[in-house]
Amino acid sequence: MSRFSPLLALPFLAGAAFAQDKPDFGQPAVSASPFAYAQSGKKAERSAAAEAAGGGGKVIGGEVAADGAWPWQVALMITGAPISPEGQFCGGSMVLDQWVLTAAHCVHMADEAGTFADLPPQAISVLVGSNRLAPGTGDLVEVAAIYRHPDYIGTAFDNDIALIKLARKPNAEYATITVPDAQFGDQLDQPGVVTLVTGWGLTEGGGRPEALRQTEIQMLDRDLCNQAMLEARAEEAVKGFGYAVGTFGIGEDDAYALWDQLVAKAPLPMSGNMLCSGTFEGGKTACSGDSGGPLVVPLTDGSYIQAGVVSWGLAASNGQGCEETALFSAYTRVSNYLPWLEQTIAANP
Repeated sequence: MSRFSPLLALPFLAGAAFAQDKPDFGQPAVSASPFAYAQSGKKAERSAAAEAAGGGGKVIGGEVAADGAWPWQVALMITGAPISPEGQFCGGSMVLDQWVLTAAHCVHMADEAGTFADLPPQAISVLVGSNRLAPGTGDLVEVAAIYRHPDYIGTAFDNDIALIKLARKPNAEYATITVPDAQFGDQLDQPGVVTLVTGWGLTEGGGRPEALRQTEIQMLDRDLCNQAMLEARAEEAVKGFGYAVGTFGIGEDDAYALWDQLVAKAPLPMSGNMLCSGTFEGGKTACSGDSGGPLVVPLTDGSYIQAGVVSWGLAASNGQGCEETALFSAYTRVSNYLPWLEQTIAANP
């Protein structure tokens, strides 16, 4: 399951900096479970409104994938829903004949009382072997079991990884994708490494694609991504801080000391369990519905390896969905979890 071959001839960029006129990098687009979002009908409502308004026709900054491309890509579907964009809520990848890799937040959600739990296996099905979300395409396979990483909690994005065991081997053409071990994962997690993300997520303007879409981006420096988000948060936080300082009559020196303490306590948005991938010009990113899908790296022998799982993107400044001009999104760093993946699969034959 692991990949040990060396990384060859991948382009690198050095010394690049983020643009100053960046969109809102302050907060990730945290929302209800993608399953609940699709099940509620809100996905269909937003897509219909986007189409009526002339919404865009491609993955954010991407293009339609060729038939048969990315044969490990699967769609997580609401059981009983038609095979359509409205019934799809997340992506995933075939890593073995009966095992799908996806994001934990795709299969773990809160009920009306706010209690988090994994979805029951019978609630979802997996469409294998099709790049189109249309009746009569691919093979819709029942789910036997769901295994969420034990350290994932629903109120955060760290350890955002899960496995789905299919009830049977799919009766459709597909391929499996390999994942890297820790050493190879370090080679992949370097600024400038070319990556590709695929999915059926919402497109520009909120349109719903029936065809699988792809976009080419690149690994970015995690420290720079964190710095950009923390600076944006600080720009917002200082407004309330200034008001509090004035209200309490705190002197300038003490105010600076308090601010330094506050900033020092702020957690980094992206942990070492996450990859940062995007573009320096922005406008190429994963969006709602892409969650759980693969972020792959092309190798010089023509094969691909899965470096990441689509986890979270940046919230739009109006609070509605993902930021379409964002420079980057966050992906679960798969190589950190190879031991858990292998142990889980071995314990559940």
